[in-house]
Amino acid sequence: MKRGAAILCSLVLAVVSVVVFVFVLPVGGPALPGTSILDDAPRSSEAQAKQPEQQPPVISESEDLGSHPMDAIIETMTLEEQVAQMFWVRCPQQGAVEFVEKYAPAGFVLFGQDFENKSKEDIAQTVYTYQEASNIPLLIGVDEEGGKVVRASAYRQLRRWPFESPQEVYAQGGLSRVEEDTVEKDQFLKKLGINVNLAPVADVSTNAKDFMYPRTLGKSAKETADYIGVVVRTMKQDGMGSVLKHFPGYGSNGDTHTGSVTDTRPAETFHNSDFLPFRAGIAQGANAILVSHNIVQVFDAAQPASLSPNIHQILREELGFQGVIVTDDLAMGAITVPEKEAAVLAVQAGNDLLLSSNFEAQYRAVLEAVKVGTISEDTIHHAVRRVLQWKADLGLIKAQGT
Repeated sequence: MKRGAAILCSLVLAVVSVVVFVFVLPVGGPALPGTSILDDAPRSSEAQAKQPEQQPPVISESEDLGSHPMDAIIETMTLEEQVAQMFWVRCPQQGAVEFVEKYAPAGFVLFGQDFENKSKEDIAQTVYTYQEASNIPLLIGVDEEGGKVVRASAYRQLRRWPFESPQEVYAQGGLSRVEEDTVEKDQFLKKLGINVNLAPVADVSTNAKDFMYPRTLGKSAKETADYIGVVVRTMKQDGMGSVLKHFPGYGSNGDTHTGSVTDTRPAETFHNSDFLPFRAGIAQGANAILVSHNIVQVFDAAQPASLSPNIHQILREELGFQGVIVTDDLAMGAITVPEKEAAVLAVQAGNDLLLSSNFEAQYRAVLEAVKVGTISEDTIHHAVRRVLQWKADLGLIKAQGT
């Protein structure tokens, strides 16, 4: 009798256990509302801080128009308007507002002459008139690297002293001082109405005789990568657009402003050194990468990097970059083909934005190439997607319907 009672009790307990396991604590679900099976695991504030930020939609070249958040805007644009969104133009000294109203380019790049003898208020008001004239907000960019290249802070009425070079800033306090300097720079530019700094310089150089050395950190690839990561992360936090330059890495080469330059270094140097800072910037959400005019022999012995499909394929596929690819200015001496031809080749190579000092001729050349089928409309659509997505990431526009 006792044995039978014991068996019965055991059966009842087994049934109750099964019911509790199946219905009260379902596998994969929370034990109690608001808790998780991971809640008891230790969680440091550092780990929480490293949670990945939401990334912009990945643009696949196989996607049809209508499959991306920016496509609703593109569908309202004429072909002429779309092609114009692929040009980042040196700001005209006369008739800039009328230029915007007529063409609506992606934006303007400002140079020293746009700041000379002007107050902060003058510049901010002028930029505001540019923005008011455009149906799609403009990228207003400037080269404010610090040190050798300072377009705005070079003028005393705008800042008491110019921003210092990356090497000088780093020497003052390492990466902490770099972060402070980046914040100061971002705040300074934003007050002028500028939303993109064509910086930081991601080139690796440790030889003071190199042409690019004064504009770099002047340290090893790893140290440069750490520097780039801090700058890009800080710029992103501040809402300032960033442009890494000069892909695939400038090395010890000469000045492409004045003539053709050929880089004869082996592929291993790029993979093991030059690419590291660019990878660091991409990991931190760099908005854009500018491609140099160097002929990098190991990747493409025939074309400058800016006009080379091979270089752009490396940037997209090997480095996984999904943002905007920008040419260096197509008016520079290293571009030996006519500028109109260069503009068409740049689009065919995979650039999304063309830095242009001769807009009308280059714009009409690209437009004509689309009309005759030398450049496909899909190529234009995908480039404009990236440009518009960048503007959305900077808070300049919103996807229609959001």
